[in-house]
Amino acid sequence: MERMMELLTDISSRILNVAASIEFRDILDMLIMAYILYKGIKIIRETKAVQLLTGIVIILAIYGISAALELKMMTYLFGNFFQVGLIALIIVFQPELRRVLERVGRANVKTVFNSGSHADDLNQNWADAIDVVAQAASDLSDTATGALIVIERTNKLGEQIENGTIMDCVPSVPTLGSIFFPKTPLHDGAVIIRDARIIAAGCFLPTPAKEETINKQLGSRHRAAIGMSENSDAIIIVVSEETGTISVAENGELTRGYTMEKLREMLRQKLLPENMHDKNIIGIIKSGKERLNGKRKKV
Repeated sequence: MERMMELLTDISSRILNVAASIEFRDILDMLIMAYILYKGIKIIRETKAVQLLTGIVIILAIYGISAALELKMMTYLFGNFFQVGLIALIIVFQPELRRVLERVGRANVKTVFNSGSHADDLNQNWADAIDVVAQAASDLSDTATGALIVIERTNKLGEQIENGTIMDCVPSVPTLGSIFFPKTPLHDGAVIIRDARIIAAGCFLPTPAKEETINKQLGSRHRAAIGMSENSDAIIIVVSEETGTISVAENGELTRGYTMEKLREMLRQKLLPENMHDKNIIGIIKSGKERLNGKRKKV
């Protein structure tokens, strides 16, 4: 017990000594470093590098535990592994490092210090985008025009965005209609929507992990949608070029037979917070009542 108290006293005294020696420039140094790390993590999140970094963190944790428990063999093996770790990281992360440096080179002061849209504004933008996507899907369905719309959620789709054509525009029914109009340059690829904006079009999506188990009647768009949903938490909307049927892929599963109303309601439940969803439902009821009252007055 006395040894434990001595240890705690020693730790607390060291912490106080370190705190007393901190100057303003040290705080500034830490803040700048924290900001750089934050931006770096945001960039890495858009690539598969985040999965590799997770693995490295796990290995570091195992190494720390083995060293603390004095497991000589594991400590020796992991110690030698980290001696060549820097070279291994450069080799493994070479594509991601190139993309990061390209993004830093393209960045300006506004993009570097931009903190993002306000949550309320973003939610309203999503509410508007959902209405546009549902209406556009319905219009494309009526003319049996093939379409593939990917709505990004938590998992960033940087790799898919980079292989498409960057647009970064507010979604609208005419825009989506023109993108998927037959024989246009972008109609065969997917549209990716991020933060309620069309970020890219003409994007290529990954194939399903077990393509042989998928219904042979499904076309390339449906297969790409399933593949994308297996690799991320995105919601992928497909309009069949043969039948005009609206389908949705999520978590590796494809559900079919959506109407405009059903698609709109599903997207609101998935993308909007509860209070925003309730507002939209109330708005629909109010607008329906107003239309009904207007018809009664005319009669």
